[in-house]
Amino acid sequence: MSVVAVQDVSKTFGTGHTAVAAVEHVSLTVDAGDIVLVMGPSGSGKTTLLSMIGTLMRPTGGRILIAGRDTADLGPSQLSAMRLREFGFVFQTFNLLSALTAEENVMMPLIAAGAGRKQARMKARAALEQLQLGHRLRSLPRDLSGGEKQRVAIARSLANEPRLILADEPTANLDGKTGRDVTLLLCQTACIENRAVIIVSHDQRLRVAAKRVVTIEDGRLTAEEPGEHDQHCRMHAPEPRSHENDR
Repeated sequence: MSVVAVQDVSKTFGTGHTAVAAVEHVSLTVDAGDIVLVMGPSGSGKTTLLSMIGTLMRPTGGRILIAGRDTADLGPSQLSAMRLREFGFVFQTFNLLSALTAEENVMMPLIAAGAGRKQARMKARAALEQLQLGHRLRSLPRDLSGGEKQRVAIARSLANEPRLILADEPTANLDGKTGRDVTLLLCQTACIENRAVIIVSHDQRLRVAAKRVVTIEDGRLTAEEPGEHDQHCRMHAPEPRSHENDR
């Protein structure tokens, strides 16, 4: 069963002569361990599509199934619970709460999902330490660099062990090295932890993490091609050849 099944989905804003079709008749499936990069120009419908998959927005037509559940059949409280337990969101603008430390920012969704404070703190700390932020547990967002803020945001998205990671321009505010680190982390998340990852971005660097690259233009999927994942991922790269057998 696919983690995500987008079936002939459309989204129209407005009515009558002012109606604007942001997404038109899009179908897409994403399985566990898959990394799909959705690319396209500004205004092409990328973020609208991601928002609908993340149940932040209802489609005008078509269906979106998450692990076989039709999101159209779920009420607001059920959708909220699904977002807490099934999804990890990585936003371009980080969306960290300025009054909370890095550790507390990661703890928030865990507590909202029902974890006790002790368990939430343990999970948050483990997630941050995995991202080399163990020395920043008690730092406020204003004291963090852009790359550190993005890693806190990623730690927050992973702490609940979600089935699906949704990333909106995750490298847009990062320098080259930090962008590569984030790209590698998303790759490892899919491969090692068998999670589905959907990324929308203009950043061509993310092709090295993607297993599939999908192009969206004027609200429609216009192309799909293999990404460069298998050429770069350490789990798939060929082992260095031993010279012992050449002797």
